[in-house]
Amino acid sequence: MTDISKFTVAQVKSLLSQISSPDDDRLLILAKDPRKGVQMALKAKEKAFIREKAKIEAHQAKLVYENDLWQNQSFKYIAGIDEVGRGPLAGPVVTAAVILPQDCAAFIGINDSKQLSHQQRVSYAEIIKENALAYSIAIGSAQLIDQVNIYQATRQMMVKAVANLAIQPDYLLLDAMQIESSIPQRSIIKGDQKSLSIAAASIIAKVYRDQIMDQYALEFPYYDFQHNKGYGTQNHLAGLNEFGYSPIHRRSFEPVKSMVKKLNNT
Repeated sequence: MTDISKFTVAQVKSLLSQISSPDDDRLLILAKDPRKGVQMALKAKEKAFIREKAKIEAHQAKLVYENDLWQNQSFKYIAGIDEVGRGPLAGPVVTAAVILPQDCAAFIGINDSKQLSHQQRVSYAEIIKENALAYSIAIGSAQLIDQVNIYQATRQMMVKAVANLAIQPDYLLLDAMQIESSIPQRSIIKGDQKSLSIAAASIIAKVYRDQIMDQYALEFPYYDFQHNKGYGTQNHLAGLNEFGYSPIHRRSFEPVKSMVKKLNNT
């Protein structure tokens, strides 16, 4: 057996990178090593274990609703549903529905899309697409939003996202919404923080809508869409004041609504 007490600090660091359990006996041996470099490496490894434990605990906490439905109520296909883009002045509202497998190990680290960086969202979106049992996206245009209002447009697109799933769900989890459906459903306040299925849907919807707005930024370069995604930032409002509204602006939202009214009265 290799005597790890004689390892160089570099060899110890390499060994630690291969240890996956805080109960590994080799950690006890290294704990007796008096060298500062070894002790610093051990502390870093301990912190990594703590972070990983917290991540796993947070993951399990986000499966409370799903586990109850799977294990205690015999539901098999649970769809998490969420939307992105209710507040912007321009662009569509995008909804997504995601059905996760009961083995959710691949999704550790997934969180409400607002709590993740852009790169994390993009990375997790690919993981969700590759490992989910099914997912779908529905897009409500600015014109639809103006016709029926943002709340109803969101609900309609949620219904459409559910209908478009390759697997029909037998239960729905929604983030603070209810939709017209014969499928049993539960509305959860801050659901994208409490349910892994809803969080997954929020990521899929967010990444997809961001891509749409990046394309619109090329088509309508005056509003800084690539940075604000249609929200009313200073640059966006400056573009509206100078160039007026575009075909993708929501004419029922202020200040666009007043601009449309003024133009129609002239």
